[in-house]
Amino acid sequence: MQKNNQSHVTQAEYKATIKRLEEFSRFTDSSIGIPFTKFSFGVESLIGLLPVVGDLAGLILSGYVLIEAQRLGVSKRVKSRIILNMLVDFVGGLIPFFGDIFDAMFKANTRNTRILKKHLTDKLTTNP
Repeated sequence: MQKNNQSHVTQAEYKATIKRLEEFSRFTDSSIGIPFTKFSFGVESLIGLLPVVGDLAGLILSGYVLIEAQRLGVSKRVKSRIILNMLVDFVGGLIPFFGDIFDAMFKANTRNTRILKKHLTDKLTTNP
């Protein structure tokens, strides 16, 4: 039987986790700006340039958000949405050339961090 540790997580721990995940997402999804544009990409897009191996590495990196979600004891529904984004990003990235563009635009870690942040914010406002 799996223990639900969600009730033991403090508001400060929620905030610290979200801060870490936002920094991680910025690094992996948007830390490198293209001059004279508003477009940015992250190191995951660079790693993704390596066929298959880069996409697997990106999938592993994306697992960090899922691990944090599990640690915080979020619902299966939230974790399912995170996993779906991870898989879309991984499969989309496998397409030669267009997959690299897709990966730079989809920004799965940023999406997943937003999902987790919204869930935690909603939880904190309903259960202070």
